[in-house]
Amino acid sequence: MEPTRKALLILCDGMRSDSLDACGSPYVQEFCRESAVTLSARTVMPSVTLPCHMSLFHSVDPERHGILTNTYVPQARPIDGLVDHLYRYEKRCAMFYTWEPLRDLTRPGHLCRSIFADEKTLGPIPATEEILPSALSTLRSEGPDFVFLYLGAPDEVGHDRGWMSRDYLQTVAHAWDCIRRVMEALPSCYTVLVTADHGGHGRNHGEDCPEDMTIPLMIRGEGIVPGPLGDVSIKDVAPTVAALLGVPPCRDWEGRCLV
Repeated sequence: MEPTRKALLILCDGMRSDSLDACGSPYVQEFCRESAVTLSARTVMPSVTLPCHMSLFHSVDPERHGILTNTYVPQARPIDGLVDHLYRYEKRCAMFYTWEPLRDLTRPGHLCRSIFADEKTLGPIPATEEILPSALSTLRSEGPDFVFLYLGAPDEVGHDRGWMSRDYLQTVAHAWDCIRRVMEALPSCYTVLVTADHGGHGRNHGEDCPEDMTIPLMIRGEGIVPGPLGDVSIKDVAPTVAALLGVPPCRDWEGRCLV
């Protein structure tokens, strides 16, 4: 396909694929009908938030980027992440997030805008509501080439109340309401990817089981043919975003472009 100019990645932390139907949001089906979709994408082991995000942004397994827990350590043999790679090609990137360790997904100075609200202090949904207006305003007025929007409430409530509990499903429904609000305000030049970093079971995640390892991925935008995506890994996200922006993949990345 011909490359588009801009991409928006929305990640719902801890959003299981089977929560999409169970959460009761009518917008899920509407979004999926117009998207290339898989509900059986694979994340990486350990299926823990920071290692999974590092693999998404750096398109390698945790054994290569070296992050095996939610504590960041510098890479012994650094691999460019998505934002750092796009920065080399003079693309403007922005990030809106509510979990502080995600600051290490990019190197200092490579974001044109970065907005953080602490879900530990404000609560998961209030923190999301804190960053969302800034994200919408930035998308409309500044139009960065790549925007990362992190919705962390499902993971926080999953740990507190349990995955697939009523409260957890309410946070998934709220995440989809946020996605709807973004889509209603989004300039048409953006291709949108919606995914998760991992799933969960009971009140935890991190194991090599389907509930933890299976994630959804949806891609919607001009030129994207709706239908099944097939075999997908979380490592495929970075090469796909780069291709949408007309940028070649980093030579160290292991994933493949999906469009």
